Amino acid sequence: MTKLGSFSASVLVLLVWRMGEVAEACSCSPAHPQQAYCNADVVLRAKVIGQKQVVTGNDNYGNPIKRIQYDIKQIKMYKGPKEEIDVIFTGDSSAVCGVNLESSGQKEYLITGKLESDGTTHVTLCDFIEPWQSLSITQKKGLESRYDMGCQCRIVRCPSVPCEVNHPMECLWTDWIVESTVYGPQAQNYACIQRSDSSCAWYRGAVPPKKDFMDTEDP
Repeated sequence: MTKLGSFSASVLVLLVWRMGEVAEACSCSPAHPQQAYCNADVVLRAKVIGQKQVVTGNDNYGNPIKRIQYDIKQIKMYKGPKEEIDVIFTGDSSAVCGVNLESSGQKEYLITGKLESDGTTHVTLCDFIEPWQSLSITQKKGLESRYDMGCQCRIVRCPSVPCEVNHPMECLWTDWIVESTVYGPQAQNYACIQRSDSSCAWYRGAVPPKKDFMDTEDP
């Protein structure tokens, strides 16, 4: 092989490696809305009223790190700091898990995200971010207190049969198997809540659960 051919092959290998690196950078497993709530630092309802691209530093190669800054109008904070949040940040493309939000101020969103060391809020495609009007009544109720009641529990996703829980504090999430969709009835209408005996079970209903309740109880 000539020097030119060897150089070209090396460049090709580097490009393929970097492309694979980017492709893998936004890999994440689906999360039940309750899991998204429990794992998030910030959970809020807001309108997006503006956006712009900003540079927030440089990477290890000296290249500028670009992000999208969304200006938001906070409507309600369900989980997070006491101070009102008026700005959130995300990657500048879906390749780096950037989230594309409508910034006309007309649409309300449920936004979950992480607090960074500098106090700013960062969101990604791996977070649970949905138009407010698309949420079920149960999901909205869950944000008020029910999801928080189950943060000690563990929701186990069932990607294929057979699957089972291995601990009393686990709830089996079967939407993908039963409904062929991630956000099926269990995601829309159920919360995994700890019972008086410390075990966890799915709960469905529009009122707070009783002290003792059976799986899938619907008062």
